[in-house]
Amino acid sequence: MTMSYFRTPPTLLTGRGSVGQIGKEARKLGATKVLIVTDKVIVQAGLLPYVSKPLEAEGILYDVLDEVVPEPPFENLEQMAEKIQDNHYDLFIGIGGGSVLDAAKVLSIMITNPVNIRELVGTDKVAHPGIPTILVPTTAGTGSEVTCNAIFTDQRDMVKKGIVSPYLLPAVAIVDAELTFTVPPSVTAATGMDALVHAIESYTSVRANQITDGIALQAIKLISRSLRQAVFNPHDVKAREEMALGSLMAGMSFGNAGVGAVHALAYPLGGKFKVPHGVANAMLLVYVMKYNVVAHLPKFAEIAKAMGERVEGMSVREAAERAIVAMGTLARDLGIPTSLKDVGVTSADLPAMAQEASQIDRLLNNNPRWLTVKEIEQIYRDALGE
Repeated sequence: MTMSYFRTPPTLLTGRGSVGQIGKEARKLGATKVLIVTDKVIVQAGLLPYVSKPLEAEGILYDVLDEVVPEPPFENLEQMAEKIQDNHYDLFIGIGGGSVLDAAKVLSIMITNPVNIRELVGTDKVAHPGIPTILVPTTAGTGSEVTCNAIFTDQRDMVKKGIVSPYLLPAVAIVDAELTFTVPPSVTAATGMDALVHAIESYTSVRANQITDGIALQAIKLISRSLRQAVFNPHDVKAREEMALGSLMAGMSFGNAGVGAVHALAYPLGGKFKVPHGVANAMLLVYVMKYNVVAHLPKFAEIAKAMGERVEGMSVREAAERAIVAMGTLARDLGIPTSLKDVGVTSADLPAMAQEASQIDRLLNNNPRWLTVKEIEQIYRDALGE
């Protein structure tokens, strides 16, 4: 067995009602003045009291910053950091989807690392720990509450960029499925497919190990059997709970084994065409799986089994290809766009997109099969329907 690291938050709280413990967890961290980082959607949905009331019960003072925007650009982070710089908070609580959680993580390090945010882009560029954080997801998808990653939009270059540092891990992650019950079907579908991408890409990553493999396969199993129910019957409590747990486990897996070509190819879609992260990943997954499958047939066969496909009596290759068929069926069932034409991409856009994606070595180096610019462009062409 080769040496590997496995990083996860020191404390994970899961299960319905677990968010009610957030005041006590904040008290354990010595918090006296808390900043709740969120967005206006969470406030309007009435989810803020899930966090604020337990803080009040513990006598902990808090302010609310609800200015995170979807797929936040660096400028959004800079504006918020300037506003809170001198307020001397000793704990940040992020409650929301992946954009909010990523923003909370990076705001915490911006306070203690007073440099231009672009200087933090990349891996291990953060010099000092940030303000402690507690993260509470309200969607079952990004897994941001348990990863060292944060993704933002660079409007100058029109591409998504990542900040990766162990200092982004929260002190506490709380995953309470009850907070996902009001998520609309389209968001449930997109974020759920995003979680499935995390699980599949980390399972097939060249950095995968026995720990991440077990977690990723269980995530695939949970998400595959519960995502349709969560989308089409939002009040199915069991499906919502399995999605929340599956997303958490997928995050733990990809936070350590990494993700690959799906994410790399999705970045230009998000940056230039404003395609939401989960949708971009879901649109490209089948096409990248078709390219990658020959690089690790046994693992793709295991993915098919985890998705509930009947592969008894099949060869390893036949079973592996069943995973691709099953994924395509799931995406169609959920109404995920199947062609890049659906989001405004044209054939003329593909060479530049391929060139951009080819530069994202941090992700492409994890992919089980090597990709050239020409091969990336061909995957885009397949996804465009050409």
